[in-house]
Amino acid sequence: MVKKTLSKIFPTQGYVLVDPEEKQKKTSSGIYLPDSHDEKSQQGKVLAVGADEPKRKAPCKKGDTVIYKKWGGDEFKLGLGEKEYLFVKFEDILAVIK
Repeated sequence: MVKKTLSKIFPTQGYVLVDPEEKQKKTSSGIYLPDSHDEKSQQGKVLAVGADEPKRKAPCKKGDTVIYKKWGGDEFKLGLGEKEYLFVKFEDILAVIK
């Protein structure tokens, strides 16, 4: 049901809807990191792109994986206890991963 609701969300001009990636809680050598180590992810998958600005084209497209500013984006949830998503401004997107 969440996916159907997400497909009905259209970011406004100059914004991108991003699904942030979960941070690894275990290192490649098998060491588990404590919860106090948690930082917010700076990488995620683009779910929707708002309209291009009059003088600027969107920096990414739906399905791209992007890196955004550490404190960029406005969080929101689609109900109680649901996953968090971000609305990120075009200028807060630092790179597209190909």
